[in-house]
Formats: sequence, structure tokens, C-alpha cells
Amino acid sequence: MVLAKTTGSKPAIIFPDGEEKEIKRRGSASILEEKKILKISTKLQIQALVLELMSIHPENSYAESVQMLNPQILIITNVRPDHLAQMGSSREEIARCFVSSIPENCTVFVPEEEFFPVFKEAAGRMNSELVQISRNSYKKYFESKQNLPSFEFEENIRLSLAVTEFLGVDREVALRGIKRVKPDFGSLKVWTKDFGSPPHRWHLVSGFAANDTESTRRILSSLQKKNLFSGKEIVGLLNLRRDRGDRTIQWMKALKDGFFPEFQKIFFIGEHAHALKRKLRSTEKKELFVLKTQAPQKIMVEISNKVKGEAVLVGMGNMGGFGQGLVEYWESVGRAYDV
Repeated sequence: MVLAKTTGSKPAIIFPDGEEKEIKRRGSASILEEKKILKISTKLQIQALVLELMSIHPENSYAESVQMLNPQILIITNVRPDHLAQMGSSREEIARCFVSSIPENCTVFVPEEEFFPVFKEAAGRMNSELVQISRNSYKKYFESKQNLPSFEFEENIRLSLAVTEFLGVDREVALRGIKRVKPDFGSLKVWTKDFGSPPHRWHLVSGFAANDTESTRRILSSLQKKNLFSGKEIVGLLNLRRDRGDRTIQWMKALKDGFFPEFQKIFFIGEHAHALKRKLRSTEKKELFVLKTQAPQKIMVEISNKVKGEAVLVGMGNMGGFGQGLVEYWESVGRAYDV
């Protein structure tokens, strides 16, 4: 039996029968939450416990992973710039932050493209084994679209297959499980819906949970390859959280550097919206708008009034706050679109 816990867009416990129970937090997230999960796993006598680590500070990562959980297997999914104030601004600084979660006598899996020498150094120091997953691993399983869920990055599938193989799970069994998995609330999703007067077909893309600019860039490039943008106006909706000022600065730099050339218009919402628009006004050639409303339905009316014809609206920046409300609204009114 397997018990799992996610801590992202909607923190939840996933029970052995597949039932999901959302974790209701009274205050800020705390690594002490892990103690409750350990108690539940003991009570249920589960055989495997799968947890998404919560920490962003190196000292908290050490306390959570090494002192509290002491995992036999540690999976590093990506090394990308986010939480810059806590983790550093370069990929190498972020990698150095991640190594604080490596315990003794552990097997550490990392995609080849996310490897940094600091991982090998730390693993050796802790008498742990480091396994790099090649870009070409399991290549034949990605040749057909049915083998690759549209909401998941390919390197995460490679990691899943490598870990299940390490644990002795038959590869075909693992693939069937991956295909059947219910996507996380914050995973990449697309819906279609008619908006505007006269009505035109819109594609609504939830990339809110990607957070950092690099991951968002990868999502956009993937959608371009699938011809989602062909013949449509591309519009950005950037949700800015009050407590993520470093993330807002990161987005400002990316926009100034022309990281997202496909957007003709960008709408800002959140605490830093007016300030960001002022900072970009002199350098950004796109049309920039600050949304005045907070209700999802009214947000869509305000945006569609500025856009004529078919469009793709890409939600970015943060799932928290307005992002979650918009995704729930899009899910309720839109029709799921398979990318």
C-alpha cells in the first residue's frame, strides 16, 4: 500500500485507494505537517510513503528531509530559479540549496539535464548513490502521444519510470499507472470557451503553478509545437502575489529581456500590478493592462473586451489567490482541451 502527499497548488493526502483529502491549513505551511503524515502512515501500515518536500530554506530542508523523514530514495525534479531570496538567483546556488536534503545511505535520482557537480559531491559525502537519468532513457515510450500525459513534463515521466524500475515494479505496470494518474490541480491544463461580442473561440491555459519564468517558457514552447497558437492572438495573464516580491522582480526582468515575444497583450492582477506596469511601460512594446476586478467572471469580461477574435489566454505567475479562483472558474465553464 502507498500513501502520498502533495504540497503544491492544493496540498492533499492521497490514500492507498486513490481517495484525495485536501489539507486545510490554519496558517502558513510548516514542515511539522510531515509528523502528522508519518502518524497516518504508521496507523495504516503502509508499505511506501511518497512525499513532496515543503522546504525552501536550506536549514529547513535538512531538518525536514534528513532529520524527520530520512528517505531511502530522493528525487530531484528540477533546478530552476524560484524563491530567489531563500534559495539564490543562479541555478548553481539553487542546486546547493537542494543538496541539504540528501540524507545518508540514500539513492538520489536526478535528470541528466538538471545535474550539477554539487549533487555528486554531496551524495559522496553522505555515502549516498547518485543516479543520473539520461535524456534518451525510455525514448521509445515517448514516440506515441498515448504514452505521454499532456499535463506532465517528459523528464518527470523518465524519473517515475527509473524509480519504479529501481523498486522492481514492472515497466508496463508503471506506464499504466502513469497514464491513469489524476493530474494535480496546478498541472498544465487547457480549456476552450467562447467569449466576447460577437463570441469567438478562446483557449484558456493554466500555467499558474509553473511559477518561474523558465518553466513557463517551456510550457509556451511546448504549446507552440502543438500549433495551439496558430492564427490566434496570444494574451498573457500574470498573477502577482503580495508575498512573492522576488518572483515579481524575476518576471519584470524576463519581460524586459524579451523572454515572451509571443504575447501581444499582458494583463496584470495582484498587489504589484500597477508598479510592474509602470516599470515596464518605457521598455515593453506590448499592450499592458491592470485588471480592476477580482471576480473570475468579470476578469474574463474585462479581458475579452480588449481582445477581438480568437485568442489564447495564458495564466502565469502564481496559483495562489486569483490564480486558483480563475482555474476553478475555467474548469466550471470551459470544455477540457487535450494538448
